[in-house]
Amino acid sequence: MSGIVDQADIGVVRDGHRFDEARLAAWMVDNVDGYGGALTVRQFKGGQSNPTYHLSAGGCDYVLRRKPPGALLPGAHAIDREARVMMALAGQGFPVPRIHGYCADAAAIGTPFYVMALVEGRIFWDPALPDLPKDERSACFDAMNATLAQLHRIDPDAAGLGDYGRRDGYVARQIARWSRQYREDEAAGRLADMDQLIEWLPAHLPAERPARIIHGDFRIDNMIFHPTEPKILAVLDWELSTLGDPVADFAYHLMMYRLPRHIMSGLAGMDLVTQGLPTEPSYVMAYCRRTGQAALPDLGFHIIFNLFRFAAIVHGIKGRLARGTAASPDAAAMVAILPDLARIAWQYAAMTR
Repeated sequence: MSGIVDQADIGVVRDGHRFDEARLAAWMVDNVDGYGGALTVRQFKGGQSNPTYHLSAGGCDYVLRRKPPGALLPGAHAIDREARVMMALAGQGFPVPRIHGYCADAAAIGTPFYVMALVEGRIFWDPALPDLPKDERSACFDAMNATLAQLHRIDPDAAGLGDYGRRDGYVARQIARWSRQYREDEAAGRLADMDQLIEWLPAHLPAERPARIIHGDFRIDNMIFHPTEPKILAVLDWELSTLGDPVADFAYHLMMYRLPRHIMSGLAGMDLVTQGLPTEPSYVMAYCRRTGQAALPDLGFHIIFNLFRFAAIVHGIKGRLARGTAASPDAAAMVAILPDLARIAWQYAAMTR
């Protein structure tokens, strides 16, 4: 599938992320139906974790995602899981790009990778949707809400993902995992707010729900919207997906309401109604209606947990920046928000004690 590409979002392949393009072309010939022509490789500006490339050949466009080069933390950059979950969800009618193939052989271009279709549509980087007319914004939010609810209604066994992760203890294991990665990444340093959250979170764990497939990074910029309609054509970036508590996944998405404008263009402090956006309570009610729940009594904990997890991810970017392996030129700007992000998370936790 060919796509509309914003030229401002792609450029030359950055230093440290180049690879043998002839080897990739040979792999494409053997693994991608209909592939042919001279290969052109450019790099997307995004991809904080896994470098992402725009490929063009024979009038067709593709996207390649790979593990970054260099020393990596255990369990991070799960390219194989991204490819597997998207192939499985496509069979359930969920909007994901078509996967052309996955390559586990690092000898091909230096690290494992997969190639998928480039989906035609729009990517919005700001959840306030300033480039859309006000009367179209609410419909886009409703599309996000409906898409996430659709994901959480899918039976993992029916999708062939019953073994995609453990079905119990998701939040507890996530807290342990990100706490460990935070503590082990000495190059990134320590923050007092993060240290306090690491103590607070395990002591306040709520009861968990039956496990569902969760995306793990369901943000507006990880979705491709229809070129003209408030409809989501593809959900991207499944590196953090697994089985777990769906409300934890929804709470991550809901962080956009709790973060200020300087952190991921959050909506906190905005007059949402005037801007044509749904309020947080109405958005939560829509999700509850679509998933058959009356309320989400432990939503506050899950928001704190996700703020912590987000901070831990940014802390990891800080470590990669220090080691010279950060995938994105925007890594330094992302790292700059870390102190405020950790402070906001701890403030919410302190208010619930």
